[in-house]
Amino acid sequence: MVRVLCIVLLTTAAFAAPAGESGWVSESGLFRVTYRSALDPIVINRIHSWVLHIEDAHRMPVSGAALSVTGGMPAHDHGLPTAPRVTREIAPGDYVLEGLRFHMGGQWELEITISADDRQDVVIIPLEL
Repeated sequence: MVRVLCIVLLTTAAFAAPAGESGWVSESGLFRVTYRSALDPIVINRIHSWVLHIEDAHRMPVSGAALSVTGGMPAHDHGLPTAPRVTREIAPGDYVLEGLRFHMGGQWELEITISADDRQDVVIIPLEL
């Protein structure tokens, strides 16, 4: 039991604090997203993971959601250099996003499509690297 507890603590401790306590609200206001990055600060050309925290409009964790992630650099008109994907839900509303890499400095956007309880909405997270 102690060994399992240590693994869980190490896994969650490896992620930095959320970016912006208020998070980002989806386009139709159905969801709110915050993230914790395994890299703090996020650096160029390192594959890393995030934990995405998804809440509904009442600030309750959203479990069992289907998430897809795309993104890129709008000013450069190109997408992400990798194909990040959500691999699992580790706690109510907490989803592991693996395979993120940013290959150059500048303004990035991550577009997260959230499908839960027959509702779908999109959140855009802007990043400056």
